Amino acid sequence: MTNDVFLKSNKNYEQWAPLLLRLIIGFGFMAHGWAKLSTGSPAGFEKLLTFLDVPFPHFTAWVTSIIELAGGFVILIGFAVRLTVIPLICIMLVAMFSIQIHYGFSSVKTIGLTAQGPQFGPPGYEINLLYIAGLISLMRTGAGVGSVDAFVANKKRSSF
Repeated sequence: MTNDVFLKSNKNYEQWAPLLLRLIIGFGFMAHGWAKLSTGSPAGFEKLLTFLDVPFPHFTAWVTSIIELAGGFVILIGFAVRLTVIPLICIMLVAMFSIQIHYGFSSVKTIGLTAQGPQFGPPGYEINLLYIAGLISLMRTGAGVGSVDAFVANKKRSSF
């Protein structure tokens, strides 16, 4: 099988990759946003921001949590993906350069083993880079199949 035949036969499957990215990235951001808000307020996150001398920690904690939760949902359903990735990338960059950069690259650091199991150290910036790469990929490819964006585009095409 030549490379040209392989590329032509897989042409119909190109739009499935963004779906997989959308599902995991959207769920990931929603999980992180929900974890910050699940107690009724992002007070714990606000304490971290205060410790890091982030300006307006109360406001920043709320805005970040809501952007993660709502942005994750919007990515998950595939609505306005090319626009939604921008604030999510900003959140990842801020987290990476203010917190994770100090702990190196690796997101998993085994620091010991106890009778209860392994103990892990603070995560590095590896996960931030993976999220950013996935978001940039979605920005370039669009939302793909099974998305609100694709539904709207198909509806517009069929209207003409």
